[in-house]
Amino acid sequence: MAELPSQARVVIIGGGAVGVSALYHLAKAGWTDCVLLEKNELTSGSTWHAAGNVPTFSSSWSLMNVQRYSASLYRGLAEAVDYPMNYHVTGSLRLGHTAERMQEFRRVAGMGRYQGMDIAVIGTDEIRSHYPFIETHELKGALYDPNDGDIDPAQLTQALAKGARDLGARIVRFCPVTSVRRENGDWVVETPQGAIRCEFVVNAAGYRAGEVGRMFGRDIPMMVMSHQYILFEEIPELAAWTKEAGHKLPLLRDVDSSYYLRQEKSGMNLGPYEKNCRAHWASADDPMPDDFSFQLFPDDLDRLEWYLEDAIKRVPILGTAGLSKVINGPIPYTPDGNPLIGPMPGVPNAFEACVFTFGIAQAGGAGKVLAEWVTEGRTEWDMWSCDPRRFTKFASDPAYAVAKGLEVYGDEYAVQFPRRNWPAGRNRKLSPIHDRIAALGAQFAPYNGWERATWFAKPGDDISEEASQTFRREGPWHERVREECLAVRDQAGILDLPGFSRFRLSGADARDWLSRLITGAVPKPGRIGLGYFADENGRIVTEMSIMAIKDDLFFLITAAVAQSHDFEWLETHRPADADIAIADMTEAFSCQILSGPRSRDILAAVCEADLSQPWLSHQSVPIAGRWCQLVRVSFAGELGWEIHSKVEDTPVIFDAVWEAGQGHGLKPFGMWALDSLRLEKGYRAWKQDLSTDYSVLQGGLERFVRWDKPDFLGKAALAVEKQREVTKRFVTLTLDNPGDHDAPYMANLWHDGTIVGETTSGGWGFRTERSIALGTVRADLAEPGRKVEVEIFGERFSATVQPDQPLWDPRNERLRA
Repeated sequence: MAELPSQARVVIIGGGAVGVSALYHLAKAGWTDCVLLEKNELTSGSTWHAAGNVPTFSSSWSLMNVQRYSASLYRGLAEAVDYPMNYHVTGSLRLGHTAERMQEFRRVAGMGRYQGMDIAVIGTDEIRSHYPFIETHELKGALYDPNDGDIDPAQLTQALAKGARDLGARIVRFCPVTSVRRENGDWVVETPQGAIRCEFVVNAAGYRAGEVGRMFGRDIPMMVMSHQYILFEEIPELAAWTKEAGHKLPLLRDVDSSYYLRQEKSGMNLGPYEKNCRAHWASADDPMPDDFSFQLFPDDLDRLEWYLEDAIKRVPILGTAGLSKVINGPIPYTPDGNPLIGPMPGVPNAFEACVFTFGIAQAGGAGKVLAEWVTEGRTEWDMWSCDPRRFTKFASDPAYAVAKGLEVYGDEYAVQFPRRNWPAGRNRKLSPIHDRIAALGAQFAPYNGWERATWFAKPGDDISEEASQTFRREGPWHERVREECLAVRDQAGILDLPGFSRFRLSGADARDWLSRLITGAVPKPGRIGLGYFADENGRIVTEMSIMAIKDDLFFLITAAVAQSHDFEWLETHRPADADIAIADMTEAFSCQILSGPRSRDILAAVCEADLSQPWLSHQSVPIAGRWCQLVRVSFAGELGWEIHSKVEDTPVIFDAVWEAGQGHGLKPFGMWALDSLRLEKGYRAWKQDLSTDYSVLQGGLERFVRWDKPDFLGKAALAVEKQREVTKRFVTLTLDNPGDHDAPYMANLWHDGTIVGETTSGGWGFRTERSIALGTVRADLAEPGRKVEVEIFGERFSATVQPDQPLWDPRNERLRA
């Protein structure tokens, strides 16, 4: 057994597939002075009982990248590290029972095509050519992925371990971590074998990640599910077929019935994701044991009865096999089912690579991503879907984490409809006027836990969860959203917008520091402007509205979901010796958007503000005797103001504005209307149109770049890119003859039979009566009037590149009125 060294550059806590992959990729990056500590033996957590499936399928762009990389890595790993492995690339079939499922398949096939994978949507006749034992009743088709397969998790982990050791990294087994502490800028990791000092530390502790997180003062948003799969004895008919064919059957997933069925030697492996699922270690009455290494939960087959019967109807030969073994082990879940890969929120030089539900499929890519975070401070692909900072404090509440984990597990294979209303874990954060908004018919969705109105229903509208399960443009909300948009266009609309992330920046050095951090100009006192933050490579990190109160006092306002991410970006880049203070004021304030041509008349009735002040100005005024900040901006693209107020004053202010607005046609509007309105103005959305997948220049933001500034973060990289010419550019597209669906995120753009770009946002513009897509396209095609094709659920639609100005009110006359 290896001895514990006294120091290392990086210490990884946890020896499952993910932790060992992180060690291997750090060593490959040249960081060989790294040590992995494992409480027991390698693989003793979820890895040892994992089924070992390796799909590339994902409806998430970033996770598809992760899984594609894993599959590619595993195909060559045995040779690369000289360690034999059982890796069967069998291909897979995902069965589709509904038209909506087939739409999902066509979308994912398009994403896979962009990433260089040959994923195909096939009909029922072709299914049998791949899988002769199947019954195709009730099926509409399937998705065939030739790159799918299964791997031995223990062999995979040992192969990665050998590769890491051969490069100089070290693994110390049977060495549990008992505590961590900061000392003189380093981490000191305590174990029964002694202490090890390091610069960076990684929590890769799997289902024990919460235990390790608490050592850092971090409550990790996670829970633990029990997941069962059943192994069956040999099936003679399957054995004979395999011998003749020379290969295994493709892995079968009946996703609408929620199980996978895999050939295991000459038997079968059935793994359901059942609705009547069970959480473990979720209360004081059911604590996590001190050690659960290489252990399983008792069998609970009653939960699986329906799934077994359904699988036998689908593949009748399964019914001839005897049951061999049941595996029932712990699998961790975050509230959204995606893992945690990236910086540990609020903790310096600490990272997380944990809470993996599909750790074997994602281990290879996760190790790559984690190593990039540690060694470079950034990742090749935008990984917001897995960034630990996507969750804030409320998500760590055990009751919330359990409720969401149960929901995600029971709907593991559910179609991810863009407007689906998921019911678990709701009403965690409520606006001070939530009840008033609800009484107006608001239908809500959570944004970083804040319940915001998405649309306003009228009596008789279908507001069921089932009604939201569609990709179609039209649904019960469609006419209501149209009415909301037209009210904003013709009279006025008000949107309650709780939860804006809001940071107070002060100090004598604040202005100069902020100028060096953003690409553009810092506004003068009394003004507000957009600030774009780039990384060292010139890629888009975030966007914040900068409200200058005084030369040494600013409020930075950003997306609700960006709260932890953006605050940490500011804190990480704040010079220790500068006169700069940053405070998170998110919980103290709320906001309402008042927008439309009658908004000035409404405000004139409730306050004595100077309403002639120009666009991008702000002023403090009382409304109904309560202070507020009137900010003349409008994400809706009409004359309008944001009304920022203290939380406790918001109800009084809203009541006054609402009452005054009744004579001016004031209507409530929701987030879906706002999304339509912003698309018509070409306004970007964070982590859709604005992400590190694009540089500031590719994102069409050069008008926010002040090249004459002495320096700013990312300037050198952007200057090189500008000199070499930008290879892809941001465009607004309109579909020439739209169908029933608007472009989803990451839909392929085609020209002359070649993929030339991708969409980042899509939707219907109710003021312009057009289907609109924002995206990036090859630079030579970014000319107004050029024709491209947008691939929407497998069908290509002709689209036209629009001029570099808003579709609605192109000269901003209404906005500036």
